[in-house]
Amino acid sequence: MNSVTTGSRTDPHAQARHARQLPVLLHSMAVFREIFAVVFAHRGVSTVVEVGVESGHVSGVYAELGATAVYGVEPSPDARVRDTFAANPALRLVERPSPEALADLPLADVYVLDGDHNYAVVREELRWIMTHAPDAVILMHDVLWPAARRDMYYEPSPLRGGDKHPASHDGPSAWHDGLSPAGFIGAGAYTVAERAGGERNGVLTAVEDALVLNPGWTFSVVPAVFGLGILVPGGAPYAEDLAEALRPYTGSELLATMENNRIALYTRVLQQQYDAAANEADRAALVDTITSQQREINRLKAELADPEAEVDRRALPWDRFRHLAGQAGRSGLSRLRRYLR
Repeated sequence: MNSVTTGSRTDPHAQARHARQLPVLLHSMAVFREIFAVVFAHRGVSTVVEVGVESGHVSGVYAELGATAVYGVEPSPDARVRDTFAANPALRLVERPSPEALADLPLADVYVLDGDHNYAVVREELRWIMTHAPDAVILMHDVLWPAARRDMYYEPSPLRGGDKHPASHDGPSAWHDGLSPAGFIGAGAYTVAERAGGERNGVLTAVEDALVLNPGWTFSVVPAVFGLGILVPGGAPYAEDLAEALRPYTGSELLATMENNRIALYTRVLQQQYDAAANEADRAALVDTITSQQREINRLKAELADPEAEVDRRALPWDRFRHLAGQAGRSGLSRLRRYLR
């Protein structure tokens, strides 16, 4: 362990300081760097094809680990991604969607799939890679909850017909099986399948179906940060040694338990944020109601204080006062009655 993990006698707050610098929700594949290092050490990697490049930071990690060419497939890169790729001669940006782009790229030693997390896209990506690059290692993000058994669709989605399930803007939560506006929502960026499970639904389901057609491959999962799946051709000379080197990660019940706790805690935070926003909206509406009622009460007081309005006031229908009193509550009704005496 290092001082960032443990702190020291002279710097006892090092761990806490490091913790508060991390995002509230770990989601980037950058956290798997030590796993990538194990794969690169056993496979020998010169070319990487990465589908979905985040900010471009992880693309640079592959180059740091020894890749001489990293092709980042990203159909709609932002300026930060463009700048990151332009600054590193090992990185090549491919502004096309996957899986269509794969056929026009050099065959890779490692494929990294972190793009559109749905059955139709992932299944086609795996079909192409397993057919045309049978010696490659395939690294896949989001093979566990929430995308394992529920499709996610970046919008607008090109998928049609049977490739896309009925979808919702609500999101999943660890606290119940259905969707909720307080769950993992895409805020317009993506939708998710209304129902989880069943056939042709989810990233892990796509992997399982690919393995049925390609039984020579092996599959393991690092159960952390939404799950890192690792597909290795079983007959590769490095396959057994790589599997053994990865076993402390892929066989860790501790990691699996911590991941389950992480998603439970985070989705609880999402629920609390949603509830707080709803309560604030209710509070604002109540303030508006009280303000409106106070203006009406002040107007009535002004009328009651005007002697010339006495006749008109006594002629007012009781229904109106009952309505106003109902808005103001029982105490308001009592006050109105006192005014009329």
